[in-house]
Amino acid sequence: MIDSSMPLHGALSQNSMSDSCNEGASVQAADTELTLLQQFAGAFIQDVNLGIMLLNNQFTLVDISDMACRVMGWERENSLGRRVNELFGDMPTEHHLVQRSLLEGVSVRNHAVSWCNGVERYELLMDSNVMRDEQQQIVGAYVLFKDVSNLRSLEEQVQRSDRLAMIGQIAAGTAHEIRNPLTSIKGFLQMFKKTLRDKGMAKEVHYTEIMLTEINRINELVGEFLLLSKPKHVTIERVNVYQVMNDILPIIRSEAVLHGVHVRYEAGETVPNVVADRELLKQVFINIAKNGIEAMVEGGTLTVSVKRDSAEQRVLIDIHDTGPGIPAFLVDKIFDPFFTTKQNGTGLGLSVCQRIIHDLGGTIRVSSKGFGTTFTLAVPYQGS
Repeated sequence: MIDSSMPLHGALSQNSMSDSCNEGASVQAADTELTLLQQFAGAFIQDVNLGIMLLNNQFTLVDISDMACRVMGWERENSLGRRVNELFGDMPTEHHLVQRSLLEGVSVRNHAVSWCNGVERYELLMDSNVMRDEQQQIVGAYVLFKDVSNLRSLEEQVQRSDRLAMIGQIAAGTAHEIRNPLTSIKGFLQMFKKTLRDKGMAKEVHYTEIMLTEINRINELVGEFLLLSKPKHVTIERVNVYQVMNDILPIIRSEAVLHGVHVRYEAGETVPNVVADRELLKQVFINIAKNGIEAMVEGGTLTVSVKRDSAEQRVLIDIHDTGPGIPAFLVDKIFDPFFTTKQNGTGLGLSVCQRIIHDLGGTIRVSSKGFGTTFTLAVPYQGS
């Protein structure tokens, strides 16, 4: 209501000033809200534990989170403002994690994908979609992904353990029934071999030697079957890893000489004792070292090193060979029961090794980059 004592133009001026103040306050509030949204968006992209990539409609990278840089193997400063297909370098287009078809509306939701940046391999769960303006025109796109490598690895370990448990149950019930008749057959064959040799029948002696060799192979396979079942007499004690290494080094070196391989042992800092079965640890170390030696068909160097991981309270044993390496498409299969690349292998050695280390609460990791393979065994120790 306008005061009658106030001049009309004064009242109108007062109302105009009031409206201007209200409009100014609204603009200021909108600016503050926009600033907060911008700050939140910037903090979200940099701090959240997600891979985030923002692209414009020219397929140019507008923004990227730190985690995405780490997974992709890119540097943020050298990536922003460049076309995404250029960032993938010489990699074939069909292997690009982000395809240009995304800007055509080809989006994904909870898409599981494996990605290797040349150094590390990741298992990712990816979402992507386009961004549209008020006229529903595509102005850009976003890509979100989460690293689920640990979850995928855990899932595979559980599946592998289930398969090993089933094989172990079968083995425990049938292995002895197989070994008993084999022992009799082996004994009679050894008698036949002696008799045939006394009669000068060299050809028949050779046949019996072949049969005895195959029987020994069956015995070894049955023995590995038995190891898949839960060990019945395990002696858990505090074990000095260096002492275990010193016990088995003569065995490893004698095997290496037969293949023209040099063994280098690197004993680093003093490490705590681990809680384990001494003989089972020896079996794991010998098995993996033997695999490395046999992989170097043209000779090479087997390096064994022991070190301490204080942060995770683990003793790390690295066994590295200079062989041809393991193809990327086979790395995930080497711990599967019955998988082998050896002509006379059973495919159970690494499965047994993994079972033993997992039962001790440890892990086995394998890294192969085309110029050798490294097995890293992590065995926990108890803090003082």
